[in-house]
Amino acid sequence: MAEFFGFVFHMNAFQPWLTAFTVIAGLILGLFIFWVYRATFTGVLYSRSFNLSLVMLTMVSSLVIMFMSNNVKLSLGMVGALSIVRFRTAIKDPIDTVFMFWAIAAGIACGAQFFIEAIIGTILIGVFMLILCSVKKNAALPFLLIIHYDPSANGQVRKMIAQLPQARIKSRTEQRDGVELAVELRVRDTETGFISKFMQVEGVYDATLIAHQGDMIS
Repeated sequence: MAEFFGFVFHMNAFQPWLTAFTVIAGLILGLFIFWVYRATFTGVLYSRSFNLSLVMLTMVSSLVIMFMSNNVKLSLGMVGALSIVRFRTAIKDPIDTVFMFWAIAAGIACGAQFFIEAIIGTILIGVFMLILCSVKKNAALPFLLIIHYDPSANGQVRKMIAQLPQARIKSRTEQRDGVELAVELRVRDTETGFISKFMQVEGVYDATLIAHQGDMIS
């Protein structure tokens, strides 16, 4: 019996060190996710606060899972407490939701003390994300070209559109001050300089190039 209580005391004495190690492991993995998100971000406005929340999410989820795995009563109480939490922040980009699940998964693995699995899985996911992002940057992406011009420039504008790669007219709007065309095409990010050529045509008021993921070049 004395040996049993001695073993229990030893485990309780070691618990703070295990807690600190778990949180630090979540911090390291969260910082890695932070760096991958910043390196692969392709949206309109980069949110540093959201990226920092990924680090905190990894640490907090690792701490919660560690407590829940060590105490059944505490786990039931935390499940009930977490069930009433409501998050009002809207996620505009689906990839942000993926990063949130990634941070939670890494935190859960750390909290369950699967540190090696958490490190290997996080690194592999990060490498795949970097590779996919680099491939995407070099590939032709879908864009929407919107041109507002005077009807007298219609022939020249149509001729220039016919020279664009995979260009298809999606809509034509007649306005009091001219015509507005919406053209779908696929080009690389480094090949968007053609938009300035439209502005050199007499009668063209403005030209806007919009990426399907929300980026805008005008």
